[in-house]
Amino acid sequence: MPIAVDIDVMLAKRKMSVGELADRVGITPANLAVLKNGRAKAVRFATLAALCEVLECQPGDLLRWEADGTAAG
Repeated sequence: MPIAVDIDVMLAKRKMSVGELADRVGITPANLAVLKNGRAKAVRFATLAALCEVLECQPGDLLRWEADGTAAG
């Protein structure tokens, strides 16, 4: 998938755990892990908005496109 997910980067910058982020966003840690590891097929805009609100960032800070399709995740 050419979309890379950089939630780990923002978690490190905010010194926040996956569990804390999941609680504050209102999703399960398992579902957050699927998204964080790049295995999600889709993400709801409401979830993306909640992630951005909690992490105080823009969607582009969490998602990026890689032309060669070798996105880590």
